Amino acid sequence: MDQDWLEQIRIRINQTLDRTLGRHLGESKLLDAARYSVLRGGKRLRPALVYAAADAVGATLDSADAAAISVELLHAYSLIHDDLPAMDDDMLRRGHPTTHIAYDEATAILAGDALQALAFSILGREDTRTDAMRVKQLRLLGEAVGFKGMALGQAMDLESEGKLLSIGQLKIMHTQKTGALITASILMGAVCGNPDELEWEALKEAGEAIGLAFQIQDDILDEIASTETLGKTQGRDQILGKSTFPSLLGLTASEKEACALMKIANNALERVNGDTNILGMLARLSVERTS
Repeated sequence: MDQDWLEQIRIRINQTLDRTLGRHLGESKLLDAARYSVLRGGKRLRPALVYAAADAVGATLDSADAAAISVELLHAYSLIHDDLPAMDDDMLRRGHPTTHIAYDEATAILAGDALQALAFSILGREDTRTDAMRVKQLRLLGEAVGFKGMALGQAMDLESEGKLLSIGQLKIMHTQKTGALITASILMGAVCGNPDELEWEALKEAGEAIGLAFQIQDDILDEIASTETLGKTQGRDQILGKSTFPSLLGLTASEKEACALMKIANNALERVNGDTNILGMLARLSVERTS
């Protein structure tokens, strides 16, 4: 049943993304690059977390649409910029040439910029949400991607190349770079309902644990999976001289760390009054995935 839900949600997300980036925006190389970046695959984990959290607090899927699409557009922007020559300088993403390779570097930068702007524009639109809900979601997303979140984590990641980090430093970096948007996805979904303070803190704790576990699995897969399976260049972190969980802890200890984080997430979800089975399933998928 939960897998059926996830498949239906992915269809909903993909159809909405296609409409959102439709030709009503005009005909341009910029739009083509944005559509290329967003629509050519992806797990759609973050928007699924938005919907699952909304469901857990008794909100409708319709009320979560804007937040779900916004986080996926923001995620796509981050991947475009992450792959740029000035960042990780990667040539492959989701099994296809990265945006700056398929188009050019300037177009890729602008496509990322446009997707980020569109994400906030959609989140601010009037729909079934109250003004207070929209403002809270805008603040959550802004904090997750700016000086307190993803951008800070990416800056820390770039500065860490060729350096040996402690496990504590690595966790802090990835809590920002990867975990902040995952946590925000859950909380933005929760905003659509009416969770009490204890439920809010429980969902935040679960999001932080899921986000870090997701990154650990990413690091593990970078060690053991093939480029074909990953859809991106295997071993890229090692090439760039980055500290990873397996490089610091080893594969077995990294797997145990991810499992421990899943227990933290599940324990936190038990403190939510609503049905969190789907959130729990998405948490499991984040560490059981093979790509």
